[in-house]
Amino acid sequence: MKVVICGAGQVGFSIARYLSAESNDVTVIDQSPDLIGKVNESLDVQAIVGHASHPDVLESAGVADADMIIAVTFADEVNMVACQIAHSIFNVPTKIARIRQQSYLEPMWADLFSRDHMPIDVIISPELEVARAISRRMAVPGAFDMIPLADDKVRVIGIRCGEDCPVINTALRQLTGLFPDLNISIVAIVRGEDAFVPNSSDQMFAGDEVYFIADTEHVGRALATFGYEERQEASRRITIIGGGNIGLNLARFIQDMENVTGRIIESDSARARRIVSTLHDTQVTHGDALDTEILEETNIQNADTVVAVSNDDETNILASLLAKRFGVERTIALVNRDTYTPLVTTLGIDVLVNPRAITVSTILQHIRRGRIRSVHSLRDGFAEVIEAEALDTSPLVGAPIAEVSLPADVIIGAVVRDGEVIIARATTVIESGDRVILLSAAHSVKKVERMFSVRLEFF
Repeated sequence: MKVVICGAGQVGFSIARYLSAESNDVTVIDQSPDLIGKVNESLDVQAIVGHASHPDVLESAGVADADMIIAVTFADEVNMVACQIAHSIFNVPTKIARIRQQSYLEPMWADLFSRDHMPIDVIISPELEVARAISRRMAVPGAFDMIPLADDKVRVIGIRCGEDCPVINTALRQLTGLFPDLNISIVAIVRGEDAFVPNSSDQMFAGDEVYFIADTEHVGRALATFGYEERQEASRRITIIGGGNIGLNLARFIQDMENVTGRIIESDSARARRIVSTLHDTQVTHGDALDTEILEETNIQNADTVVAVSNDDETNILASLLAKRFGVERTIALVNRDTYTPLVTTLGIDVLVNPRAITVSTILQHIRRGRIRSVHSLRDGFAEVIEAEALDTSPLVGAPIAEVSLPADVIIGAVVRDGEVIIARATTVIESGDRVILLSAAHSVKKVERMFSVRLEFF
């Protein structure tokens, strides 16, 4: 597949790294010689210095032969014009654009991006996607990640193992016998700086971060087995620090939840006034979230969850730590810098949200081929959770999973058949039309795509 990526920032660089590692033909365009230099030094792709919305630059990048253009520059207008030119002049089949300005995304202007006007096939709004991801994580107590799949019949849960976790220090193959109610499939373990796809002899240790796949109706029981309170409802009192686009979208999601109250602390007075006029069911406080008097004024100690989503990583981290000192049970912090990631668990912050990783994961869903319905990237791309439809021609169909030759580091976690969730075991037989939920290490994703593709696409 030939892909032109406009923008060599964090998102553009990450997408280029994913696609080049899978032997795709990738070209990256950016105005910054420094960013293009970094791409040239780090990735096996073509990189061009130039304006991504100029026809001659796009032509020199080979867009005329491209299967897809992904426009993720810092300017919405450049992204939109690049897609327009790719369509009108070069007839590129698939056009993806990142759009940050919320006014472009209002429902009343939806026709703007239709095929007759500015034809963009997929619009990615990072602020909206991040807010949606945070709202999902708030719905599951104790989880640092939650991914709904198969119309939310199946969930992928990320959980941190504590010292008193009942399932630690036990080989995975023994879990079913020791914990009969633990009807889940453990698909990934993160231990310190290492992330790996486990085999049956591996164990979970205290401090590990574990991803498992479960029937949504059984998530509560699984969490209880890991030592977390068995309740599915969202937190009742949520305080949001930062009233930018992420905080605003998150507050809108909270307003739609039953029996949940939200409050925003915003340092910019003009922005706070605009939020008040926009959100009628959310309390808004103008002030510095690092000021203990402001926190006391907002009764931070009574909040169930504090979500820090300001534009400053340090503010988000410090505000989360202050909230913990006030006795808040759960804190969620938005952090852009990867260098802070290892510090989060040692500092005591419960959930880290990385906007780049969420945006990249969203874009990947629209890149994968075959009958792949959904894709979610884990831990900076070490693996992907994939939901796909099994076809008659798939090598997965018709034999027990134990007899199927799966690519390396691929675990099938669940199968959804006629609305029923089946947690995959060695004896499970996949049938044509099943939705298959699996985890694949990054190096095996291409092989997984082929397993779910019509054979004529590849042979």
